[in-house]
Amino acid sequence: MRLGYFTMPMHPEHRSPTDTLHEDREAIILADKLGFHDAFVGEHLTEKTENIVSSLLFLATLIPSTKTIKLATGTSTLSQWHPAMIASHAAMFDHLAKGRFIFGISAGVLRCDAEALQILEQDRQKRFVDCIDVITEIWKRDPPYDIDLPGNQFKVTTRTQSRFEIGRGHLYKPYQKPRPEIVGTVVAPFSKGVIEMGAKDFHPLSANFLLAKWLPSHWQNYTEGKRRVGQVPDPNDWRIARTIFVADDDKTARRYAIEDAASPYRFYWKMMHTKMKMGGREGVFKTHREQPDSEITEDYVLGNLVIHGTPDKVADEILKLREETGEFGELVYAGMDWVDPALTKRSMELMATEVMPRINAAIGGAGEAKRAAVAAT
Repeated sequence: MRLGYFTMPMHPEHRSPTDTLHEDREAIILADKLGFHDAFVGEHLTEKTENIVSSLLFLATLIPSTKTIKLATGTSTLSQWHPAMIASHAAMFDHLAKGRFIFGISAGVLRCDAEALQILEQDRQKRFVDCIDVITEIWKRDPPYDIDLPGNQFKVTTRTQSRFEIGRGHLYKPYQKPRPEIVGTVVAPFSKGVIEMGAKDFHPLSANFLLAKWLPSHWQNYTEGKRRVGQVPDPNDWRIARTIFVADDDKTARRYAIEDAASPYRFYWKMMHTKMKMGGREGVFKTHREQPDSEITEDYVLGNLVIHGTPDKVADEILKLREETGEFGELVYAGMDWVDPALTKRSMELMATEVMPRINAAIGGAGEAKRAAVAAT
């Protein structure tokens, strides 16, 4: 199992963006040094607590400061872009990063962003689907393009103004061939969008907002999409994000992750609970649809969605999660605000150097036992 990193990010309003931007950079530089496989960074236009407005711009600053970690948009909000623009930006980034790039995509759910861009009344899900379909066509084709897909609102051509003798009329193609890995974040239980991901060979990242019991629905739908096009799904392509804090002792872990009023985990989930409720998406926290809203309290969310403890305890919790979900390829560690930088860095270090080796040893041991049992029959 690989270890990844994801940050929205989420910082208190009073903090300076100068400080938090550099803090978020430092977290990914540390993740690179610790051997994390990839780092996903979110973006919002009008959210003061989530103050990265362009994940590509932010990630570009990390290319010379990191060595092996893949830099991933988490996500690029495609409903806000013309596909020719974002296809070119992403392809250029892929060249700058020499292939250390993953293209994370979503429609973008923040209505305030849409209002600022005057697309609030438009079908943003359709804009998203139309945009990614055209992006992949741009990356497949040679100029002058003439991209006019049935029912797609975006048309792309350079036919009348191309001057190939001077290199005019081309759009960037990515460094990676045929294209970078494309990853879609999945939030809702039984999301139908995951079926389309499977059919298009995009890879799912199940968000840390969702209760573990709903995660198997994502794999079931992804499998359906793969089989629809005659392909076999690979569990290594499935990422699951979780909110995790690891400490050297249980007392410190519980205090910093759950009990302290100033806990960054408490702040994060208070904000997420509020935002999900405002957006009518509180159902992601429920164990069943009929569960009363009154039961979805801050403490309930923390208790159900924060894995915390010593390396042994956290490893056991993740192995338990894997038993519930089935096999998946990457555990994505959610980054928080740095209330206590020393504890934050220590958690990431313990996650990489102690928790993941325990998990992979257990997975490897289980695999050996299974193969031995099969051989004996």
